[in-house]
Amino acid sequence: MAQRKVSILDKAAEEVAHVAYFIESKGLPETAKKFVNEAFSFFQKLGDSRMKHKPCSFTAWREEGYRCANFRKKYVVAYLDTEKEIIICDFTLQKLLT
Repeated sequence: MAQRKVSILDKAAEEVAHVAYFIESKGLPETAKKFVNEAFSFFQKLGDSRMKHKPCSFTAWREEGYRCANFRKKYVVAYLDTEKEIIICDFTLQKLLT
């Protein structure tokens, strides 16, 4: 398995943090920590050079050349796919992309 470098932009990291904060505010700090760990683990898996997702269906992201991957069926990860690097650009709830 050829692993490419994975870079995470601040916007994507902040969005993961917002979701974790929401979960924690509901009295579930361990669940929030687990969510963050799973999200960042998923980001690392996107670095597998054998994996290639389709271009995003959300118009603004498609115009930027992003590819999209679903995380936990509810969230979308938008990233740029280059030969040597994956750049995680955004992370959001799927239902917000209309």
